[in-house]
Amino acid sequence: MAGPAGWVLAVASLLAVAVALTTALTRRSVLRRFEAALNSGVGELDSALARARELVEAREAASNGATAQLAEVLDAFSHGVLLYDRNQKVTFANAAGSAYVDARHSLALVEATIGELLDAAVPGRVERRLDVAGPPKQTFDIAVLPLDERGFVVVVEDVTARRRLEDVRRDFVANISHELKTPVGAIALLAETMTGEEDPALLSRLSVRLHHEAMRVGRTIDDLLLLSQIEADAEQVRGPASVRHVIAETLARVATTAEERGIDFVVDDPPPDLCAVGDRRQLVSALYNLVDNALKYSEDGSVVRVGATGVGEWVELAVVDRGIGIPARDLERIFERFYRVDKGRSRRTGGTGLGLAIVRHIVGNLGGSVTVRSCEGEGSTFTLVLPRYREAGGPSDERRPGASLDERPPTEG
Repeated sequence: MAGPAGWVLAVASLLAVAVALTTALTRRSVLRRFEAALNSGVGELDSALARARELVEAREAASNGATAQLAEVLDAFSHGVLLYDRNQKVTFANAAGSAYVDARHSLALVEATIGELLDAAVPGRVERRLDVAGPPKQTFDIAVLPLDERGFVVVVEDVTARRRLEDVRRDFVANISHELKTPVGAIALLAETMTGEEDPALLSRLSVRLHHEAMRVGRTIDDLLLLSQIEADAEQVRGPASVRHVIAETLARVATTAEERGIDFVVDDPPPDLCAVGDRRQLVSALYNLVDNALKYSEDGSVVRVGATGVGEWVELAVVDRGIGIPARDLERIFERFYRVDKGRSRRTGGTGLGLAIVRHIVGNLGGSVTVRSCEGEGSTFTLVLPRYREAGGPSDERRPGASLDERPPTEG
């Protein structure tokens, strides 16, 4: 256990040493006073007792003050810190460490592990990582340091969040490696096939395919850069963004694709003055990902409905399709990076698996949310809920969120 945990051990050890040293000095001083009084005669004993009592009280006050200061320092740490005497009784626990004394449920396993490590720590420092199945699943790093005859210092660190971050990072590297390996391998194979090829028709088909794979790599990299930028820049622009303009710009970007497939848009135009808080470009990116998905997973010649409404202090932007829908088992995971419901279809349509993760981060940074309702074979409704921008003294709409466009199915024509 390194880093902050090392400092915690050092401070906790200092606390134990301070208490023991102050106590020892007080006792030694009192003994010297009694020894001097006895050597001087019985007449001096009463005054020696009075002085000794004063000395004990003064030393105890100083000891308590120093101990209290060190305890305050340890309370500021998120690590649990406990001091045990040689009989394995708790003599001190900071605010975080008190959770592991007479613990219940999953934390009782931490307390039991501490007991095992106290027995094993007599020769020297011992450490252990403890995985608790939960729910919720948790991971703890526990370190025990013996303090000669003064007892033990125990430090417990909840590393659940760090462990989860490590898992996410490892999965991310594995996923991005896989996502890039496939198109890069295809590009290399296509380039090798084209070398020395003289048939113009075959060269044309191979070049089209090569261009498609290169664009796929480019889209993945662009989405990764955008996602990284959004995650790093949580304090995005918070100015007013016209919802009507966001919808218009989004539909203009997908107009060619929709026309090629004969898909019509039914647009419920919001009021001209309806504005959301946020950066217009990022809001267009979020809505574009939802509309693009609606097109990809809808049949040719179908209809997609897009619209927005103001609900109290919020703006609801909804995209409704009657496509293939999403299985219930996948609904909780579709906003994860690289998660695909239908991997084969996603690759055919050129999806990167990052679009919905981008949507979630954009609206999350604004304090909003994105929800989905879907039924397999019947279609999906994605709704962005964004903070509403109001001029000072503007009118209020008290309707409840969620009772707007997303409840109305798209109509033909």
